[in-house]
Amino acid sequence: MLLEAIDHRPEPPFAWPVELEELRVRIRVKKGERIQCRVVYGDRYDPGEDRAERSLERVAADERFDWYEGSIPLPTRRVRYVFRLEGEGSTLWYGEKGISPERRQAGVFQFPYIHEEEVLRVPDWARDAVVYQIFPERFAKGDPDRDPEGVLPWSADARPQPDSFYGGDLRGIIDRMPYLAELGVNLLYLTPVFTSPSNHKYDIDDYYRIDPHFGDVKICREMVETAHRHGIRVLFDAVFNHCGAGFFAFRDVREKGEASPYQDWFRIKDFPVVMEPEPNYETFANHIPRMPKLMTHRAEVRDYFLEVAQYWIREVGIDGWRLDVANEVDPEFWRAFRRRVKSACPEALIVGEIWHDAGPWLRGDRFDSVMNYPFREAVLSFFATGELDAEGFDARLSAARMAVPEPATFAMFNLLGSHDTERFLTLCQGDRWRLRLALLFQMTYLGIPMLYYGDEIGMEGGADPDCRRPMIWEEEKQDRELLAFVQRLTAIRREVAPLRRGDYRTWSADGEKGLYAFLRQHCGESVGVVFNNSHGWQEWVLDASAWKEGSILIDALTGNWFPVHKGVVTLSLEGMEGVILVEPS
Repeated sequence: MLLEAIDHRPEPPFAWPVELEELRVRIRVKKGERIQCRVVYGDRYDPGEDRAERSLERVAADERFDWYEGSIPLPTRRVRYVFRLEGEGSTLWYGEKGISPERRQAGVFQFPYIHEEEVLRVPDWARDAVVYQIFPERFAKGDPDRDPEGVLPWSADARPQPDSFYGGDLRGIIDRMPYLAELGVNLLYLTPVFTSPSNHKYDIDDYYRIDPHFGDVKICREMVETAHRHGIRVLFDAVFNHCGAGFFAFRDVREKGEASPYQDWFRIKDFPVVMEPEPNYETFANHIPRMPKLMTHRAEVRDYFLEVAQYWIREVGIDGWRLDVANEVDPEFWRAFRRRVKSACPEALIVGEIWHDAGPWLRGDRFDSVMNYPFREAVLSFFATGELDAEGFDARLSAARMAVPEPATFAMFNLLGSHDTERFLTLCQGDRWRLRLALLFQMTYLGIPMLYYGDEIGMEGGADPDCRRPMIWEEEKQDRELLAFVQRLTAIRREVAPLRRGDYRTWSADGEKGLYAFLRQHCGESVGVVFNNSHGWQEWVLDASAWKEGSILIDALTGNWFPVHKGVVTLSLEGMEGVILVEPS
């Protein structure tokens, strides 16, 4: 065994409480070393040597490491534990003191006590969700009387500029709710809807008012209630890292300078406040005058925005928040935010915008999940550009899963694109078969699939603002076959429990042939998903020991069937094709 590869720490993502009386542990070893891993454990205060033990299962392999995982029961909420590793004719013990052939020399890891706040309690409904992201200014127009000045024609040929307006509004979303329900989504994520001079609304001037070009609080409440009647929840976008230049506190500082009671809400270098040619205060990103950064570590700033978060849950009944620029906001603010939001609505979902490793934000005290950009990058590199082969794809996915506690993985927003990225179909150079494979993977992988408005009908678009074109509603200009395909995928996901709630195991990753396959298992039911990410016919013989001898596996997409003989299933797939294999009940 390669000792340098062995790693564990008694904290997430290596150890986390599943419940108050259950701890999940992971250990990392060198890739390809077939070993047996066991954890030996006992109460921290029990005298003598611990004898209770559990086997750990190999759950993932990334580019360099294998990962083993298992659970420890904790009737007293506290535990000490040590790992026993057996392989290549030797036995090693691994604890806090290090790795040794002698158990006592290795020492023990300690998880002193499980506190309520350490348990990441993600709303159970999130496992069943399919989310649809709406950019309200570009989704649908329902009330032309609310159009802003200079609105442009709503057209499939539109090519937005940064300051373009097309007149989308909340009434348009209400009118299209039957479309969304038929599509099979059950969670809407709306980019900001509050008063702002821009089309994107990320420079908010009034957090307590719906932008009048979108509607008002009455229409907003109607939108949420209509969504709920259709079985659809709603998330709003929280922009608490920065505000707009018209925000009351920033206006006051500009007018009164050092005499303003709000000067500490911002980081101002000197007075008077100057916006041009360069702002003399901290902003979002690099010198964006209209987005002054908020000092959320200040008690008065924190209290103001916690009240905003609670207000919209109570006022219109939203089901949670997506948090913009979440990694630049004071960590203690988010801890207080979680407590306030969960007290107002225990089943609210909290999703952070984190583009990189999100482990520190997913420890039970801040977010339920994040927008899963590492997922997008892996899917893009495998299905769209071919930069990754199947083995590299699996390694990238495994590394991302092992970076966060398991409860969060079931609620990750698995996106192919967003208002901040190029459209996936554009990055596929218009190849709809590549997009179809990516959608199939997205709808069957661990976590919440997130559709960006219009992807289901084949919309294209480059970098912002081109990715924010008006939604195409003329049916003759939509890809109706792609729409039907997405509807079929959401229906299968809804009908097949393992695709929503099952664990995840790689079934096969053949880089040479372009084969990638995985298994989802839940309550004794197995589902296999297989991809031929090459352009030619391929035939594979796959281990089918997860199914009974003589089983007939049905491809849920086409109805084709495949027999299981001697614990194997033989598949022959056309290039750029995928199947979902289920055993009929």
